[in-house]
Amino acid sequence: MRTIVFDLDGTLADTSGDLIAAANFCFEHMGVGAQLDPALDQSTAFHGGRAMLRLGLERLGRAGDEDEVSRQYPLLLQAYADRIDVFTTLYDGAMDAVERFRAAGDRVTICTNKPEGLAETLLTRLGVRGAFDHLIGADTLPVCKPDPAPLRAAIEGAGGAIDRAVLIGDTNTDRQCAANLGIPVVLVTFGPNGPTVADLNPEALISHYDELDAVVDRLIPRAA
Repeated sequence: MRTIVFDLDGTLADTSGDLIAAANFCFEHMGVGAQLDPALDQSTAFHGGRAMLRLGLERLGRAGDEDEVSRQYPLLLQAYADRIDVFTTLYDGAMDAVERFRAAGDRVTICTNKPEGLAETLLTRLGVRGAFDHLIGADTLPVCKPDPAPLRAAIEGAGGAIDRAVLIGDTNTDRQCAANLGIPVVLVTFGPNGPTVADLNPEALISHYDELDAVVDRLIPRAA
């Protein structure tokens, strides 16, 4: 039995539109208007709420204002929770791949740096939570990716083994997390980080989920 671990934001789903809308809600609440662009700032969105707030503050000439980041972050989380699935879409073929792995007897789980409650809510609203055997979020443990502990917990919580697991992700955080645990990583090239992920030297790259089955079979051959 193999375990296929998926990152969420930027890997299974394009959540950038709703994330950026939540960050812009904070800036509008501050009275300075929207600071982030839904098209141009996708990559920052996938690095989390604090990263988006820092970018907006930098554009306001307030780089390094961590007190303001801390003040706005709870508001961002609430704004995001209130409108978590307005623009979000699953990437083409993602759930087809998940179902193929499940049908073949593999375990499928999620390890994300999105807070666990938000991840649970989003997947439930998208109608796909039941397709995953386990979920570990940013706050499930005291540490988050790239620390290997959440990835280990995602694998073991799904009933899998470390030496028969692979992580599917989209950022250097995923690449480093997999390396820290000693498992292979497959990075997707269809997200905003696509042009640069090859520079991270992952074990494999995919440009569409139709390619994933063959890649996983190569990295972790099925038991005879």
